Amino acid sequence: MTELLAIYNEGAGSAGDRARAAAVDTLRAGGADVVEAPVGEKDLDETLDAHPGHDVVVLGGDGTLHVTVAALHRRGELTTRTVGLVPLGTGNDFARGLGIPLDPPQAARVVLAGRSTPLDLLLDDEGEVVVNVVHLGVGAEASERATPLKPALGRLAYPVGALLAGVRSPGWRLRVTVDGRPITDGRRVLMAGIGNGVTIGGGTPVAPRARPDDGMVDVVVALTTGPLQRLSYALRLRRGTHPGLRDVVTARGREVLAEGEPVPVNADGELTGRTSRRRWTVVPAAWRMFT
Repeated sequence: MTELLAIYNEGAGSAGDRARAAAVDTLRAGGADVVEAPVGEKDLDETLDAHPGHDVVVLGGDGTLHVTVAALHRRGELTTRTVGLVPLGTGNDFARGLGIPLDPPQAARVVLAGRSTPLDLLLDDEGEVVVNVVHLGVGAEASERATPLKPALGRLAYPVGALLAGVRSPGWRLRVTVDGRPITDGRRVLMAGIGNGVTIGGGTPVAPRARPDDGMVDVVVALTTGPLQRLSYALRLRRGTHPGLRDVVTARGREVLAEGEPVPVNADGELTGRTSRRRWTVVPAAWRMFT
């Protein structure tokens, strides 16, 4: 019998409770021995210690997935525990990129099928992980603006926040280097996206060609300046056609360095403050996920 540790955030509310119960019922009906564990960051280690032989199923969104993968990385258990995902968050961007169903019972059946795929991971020079996408600049500002809008707008909160931030932000003077090769010249950068996965904010394809299993990261830098150009960038970003703009630079590589004016950073949907210098490195096939 498959032993699974199902990790979820207790703050999901009644609708989340019903979706979680449907996923767990599907797992158990398929023959899995499921232990449910409502956890936060503080007691996650204790929960993992109590169930050492269990693969882990995240019943939640990108934030819960990020916290879980970060804990397994810190504990040296990413190579010994396969991770499953039943997307119950607001954006569910990593699940979208991998084609994991957004319907909870269907996603649970993916876990039951038992097919796992090795996936890459991004590590920064402070030891923090990025599972999906890290972005700097106006996208992080958009997240700040979207937070108070989420209760009313749900998935639409991020694109609305992006439009507001895109028009008002002055940009940041940044030098972005990919595998030792500068791709910007210190001009003002509106946004830099570093994609292991494809989308942010519930489906905005910041790195449309990214794949989390190819040993590379996709870098997309917008050098957009004027207000009309920024509006065009915001609209095309939502459609994933922004790499075709004249003032957007793209590259692929294994190591990315961003340095310059302090810029806000968002990693896997979480704001991590401002940085004037940070490096990200791809670790190929660092973990496995049921897909």
